[in-house]
Amino acid sequence: MPFSPDPTPAEARHLAAARRLLELRQMRESLAVARRQPSLRNSILVGVQAALTVLIALSATYMSPWPQLVGYASLGSLVALFGRFSSRRGRRGVLVLSALTQTGGVVLMSAVTALGAPKEVQLAVLALFCGVAVFIAATGRVGAPGPLIFAFAAGASMVPVAGWTEVAERGLATGAVSIVALLVCLATEPLRQQPTPERAFPVEPLRPASHRAVAAARIAFGAAVAAFATHAVGAAHPAWAALGAVAVLQGAHLHISMNRALQRMAGTLVGGVMVWFVLSAQPGIWQVIWMLAFLQIATELVIGYNYAFGQAFVTPMALLTSYLAAPGAAGAEMAPERVLDTLIGASIGMVAALILSTIDDRAFLARHADGK
Repeated sequence: MPFSPDPTPAEARHLAAARRLLELRQMRESLAVARRQPSLRNSILVGVQAALTVLIALSATYMSPWPQLVGYASLGSLVALFGRFSSRRGRRGVLVLSALTQTGGVVLMSAVTALGAPKEVQLAVLALFCGVAVFIAATGRVGAPGPLIFAFAAGASMVPVAGWTEVAERGLATGAVSIVALLVCLATEPLRQQPTPERAFPVEPLRPASHRAVAAARIAFGAAVAAFATHAVGAAHPAWAALGAVAVLQGAHLHISMNRALQRMAGTLVGGVMVWFVLSAQPGIWQVIWMLAFLQIATELVIGYNYAFGQAFVTPMALLTSYLAAPGAAGAEMAPERVLDTLIGASIGMVAALILSTIDDRAFLARHADGK
């Protein structure tokens, strides 16, 4: 039968797409391990750059008169992860844009919390910011790890604020360490592999603004549904469910979204077990700082082979960062909460991806399933 780009009525149905996504073939696809990364050297380098930023900035922050800001300093260190496949000149712009977005998310959610907004308002603002972060990331072509880092920083900033001085301190800590990350990256830039005609790196296409806006709205909606659903059942950290939905909805195609959902669930489960043991031991601040540095490198070493591998290290990193941001309110009990909220958020994100899919999306899934 000759290939036809036009979807058939059967291919276009939501139920048919749902059945394909639940097939054993799809499960096996999510377990596939890539043979190679676009540039393992660059992936490891950005992990080392982030780790160096963690060691320098978090140590300095902890020994400063403002040790309570060490959690927000760790959020600034994540800026070093962006732009790994950009040109040397282009990466500077990516890092600056990422620093501004990361700091903006922290200040925005801290300010909303300082205003005494109800939890529902906070979650609505967070969902909107997730959409804005998606649009900024796509427009600026920041590349991996994408808008999820910005959303994570915003969600982590929903910790209660004592006043506007603390809002400013959080923003300054995140912004200052973002600058440290920029300087570390610039100092080690000669070590980064550059693309060649023989080996080009992935380049994120700049889609039309209308497409970017639709994708942002779609993700904001999914994040809101996940956050409010988990909040309605009494979850302590509904923002984590929103992050799970964002991670899944970033998939360019339905089968990729399904892979992301399955991989995020599996990786979070493994990572949750690991960090439960760590937090149960009540680690000291220096132990946490060194673990964060190690996890930055470990994540970048493996995430390019399978997203689940990376999530097994991202989960401890996220919870240890939360532990630093709110040591009095964070402990080992966060681990099972993180796993549950992620399972719910990823599931809701997958359902939203299917419901909001277009006829072309479902037809592409059908052709992919048939190997065309």
